[in-house]
Amino acid sequence: MKKSILYLLTLLLVQTGFAQIDRSTYPEPAQAREIKLGNADAFVLPNGLKVFVVENNKLPRVAFSLVLDRDPILEGDKSGMLGMVGEMLTGGTSNRSKDELDEEVDFIGASLSAGSTSLFASSLKKHQDKVLELMTDVLYNATFPEEELDKLKKQAISGLAASKDDPNAISSRLASALNFGKDHPYGEIDTEATINNITVADIKSYYATYFKPNIAYLAIVGDITKAEAETLANKYFAAWKPGDVPSKTYAMPQAPEANTVALVDRSASVQSVVNITYPMEMSLSDSDYLATRILNYILGGGSSSRLFMNLREDKGYTYGAYSSIGSDKLVTSFRANASVKQTATDSAIHEMVYEIRNLRDNGVTEEELEAAKSNLSGSFGRSLESPSTIANFAINTQRYQLPDDFYTSYLQRLNALTVEDINAAAKKYLKPDNMYITVVGNGAVIQESLMAFGEVNRFTNMADPERQIAMDENLTANDVLNRYFEAIGGRDKAEAIKTSKMEAEAEIQGMKLNMSYVYDENEGKFSNKVSMMGNVASHVVIKDGKATVTGMGNSQELNDEQFEAVKMSMFIFPELHFDDLGYMVELQGIQEVEGVEAYKLMVSNPTGTSQANYYSVDTGLKVKTESQENGDMIYTDYQEVDGILYPMMMTMKSPMIPMPLASKVQQLEFNVPITEADLK
Repeated sequence: MKKSILYLLTLLLVQTGFAQIDRSTYPEPAQAREIKLGNADAFVLPNGLKVFVVENNKLPRVAFSLVLDRDPILEGDKSGMLGMVGEMLTGGTSNRSKDELDEEVDFIGASLSAGSTSLFASSLKKHQDKVLELMTDVLYNATFPEEELDKLKKQAISGLAASKDDPNAISSRLASALNFGKDHPYGEIDTEATINNITVADIKSYYATYFKPNIAYLAIVGDITKAEAETLANKYFAAWKPGDVPSKTYAMPQAPEANTVALVDRSASVQSVVNITYPMEMSLSDSDYLATRILNYILGGGSSSRLFMNLREDKGYTYGAYSSIGSDKLVTSFRANASVKQTATDSAIHEMVYEIRNLRDNGVTEEELEAAKSNLSGSFGRSLESPSTIANFAINTQRYQLPDDFYTSYLQRLNALTVEDINAAAKKYLKPDNMYITVVGNGAVIQESLMAFGEVNRFTNMADPERQIAMDENLTANDVLNRYFEAIGGRDKAEAIKTSKMEAEAEIQGMKLNMSYVYDENEGKFSNKVSMMGNVASHVVIKDGKATVTGMGNSQELNDEQFEAVKMSMFIFPELHFDDLGYMVELQGIQEVEGVEAYKLMVSNPTGTSQANYYSVDTGLKVKTESQENGDMIYTDYQEVDGILYPMMMTMKSPMIPMPLASKVQQLEFNVPITEADLK
């Protein structure tokens, strides 16, 4: 019976013309309506603090967001300071220690956080007075404790160390330095030296200079009326003293005169991180702002963009390729990026440049324009679901001196854009012949192919030009290895060591790791066990020509290629076995590594696995190993054991661990008996 009814309905729809719709053309879009935004009431305190209130009664909560509107600051030899201001502000007050402050916030289920240009608090409405008391205690009475700064500096230095081996962090750092210059607030780079230069006095000076109500905006959002907000604002913020705030100006960065290739050689990389970029001017107040949003969406704004469809869907070079056109009152940048197969690095760059050039020269289609409008309209509409959006709109309207109807007419202005408008923006803002083409990857494999895009300039992982260090042309890889053996005490002494036992300790996120290494060259046996809180986290065992990895209750035998990769790190002195195992060793010049000049030897095993070893030009000692499979290892604190030098501190850097893992050797024995029990 149901089937009969459905059949009759279908027949009726067909007969009335429903099936005759012409689906070969897009329907005409309806005229965009003017958006009716909720009201953001506003008032100004006598001290200059501008307050915006958005009432929303859906939940009994209220949020207070304080924002400072200051010019960007060049930190110079204190670079990294601004990132610590927020934590220092909430590190304790003259009325409460940090622990007491945190406890009071938690007790009422509130939130309290700060940054170098912001202070935020939220709570249930019934606790609004209490959370404002805590918020303004931080604002007026922060003590900026020395011990908190010491902790933050250690964290910053640890994070910096990790970033030096993170290809994406390296790429971002290089792009910013090239686009804006290191003498610009958006291009300067934190270093261990600048972080160590930061003092409590610097934090206090910044706070005293820039935390002023006359450059601040306070957004109050939630279950609160304008009258209540005025009472609270006067009660808690009227005592805040205004003052003069310095303004800053900077030279406008320019795009390069021709495409420029910048390479950071990272031998351990299995992919190449490509970032094509240049500086540009674009802000919310620019008449082309909306056109550049559409332009970017079509080029690389999502999974249907030209870059994504070309590099991933068509060519299979990457998991994703994207672009961005920034927005900033001072200066911003264009970026197109992807992490691509190492062997396809040059091909991927070619396609990315092609898509940028093709969009500039040949423009967009009507279908692409309508799809972009639909996506951006939807994103804008979803943003309106948050009450804080209304307050942010009101603040932006004043900060950027926007027309009063900037947001209410957003959809109308977006819908009015034509293909001709977007094509004009493409010709104006896309610069396929004036870009920095930055690549982080294995220079030995990709550098020659990059020359097709221009002269290749090499940089360090800290975005400094790589120094060209002269090397004796007659020097060979064997000469470097012989200097290494001589430095540690002699090849004969190294060859005499047939067994070893080592115990080491490390700490990660407050938890202690215990590591034990056992090696028996005579029997071809090896064990590497990592334990945490008495439990074995991982255990690698090599014996009888096989390698097994056990962890999390699972055990797996490695294949031949994995076995060869593990073997490269199991020997006490791997350099003794390069010839025996058929490894190829190539001297690839001198590089600055971990602050020292070092010879770079590329070591490859018969299965194709490779790693880079670095040996100090000055001492001959090995300072670092870079491995695609095992990450990077830094060797320091060489000490003599039985007449031979061995590194007592080994620091591992790997994408598998959040921070560098420094292991300190606690006990090391050579030529001691090895039993089966030692391998378990």
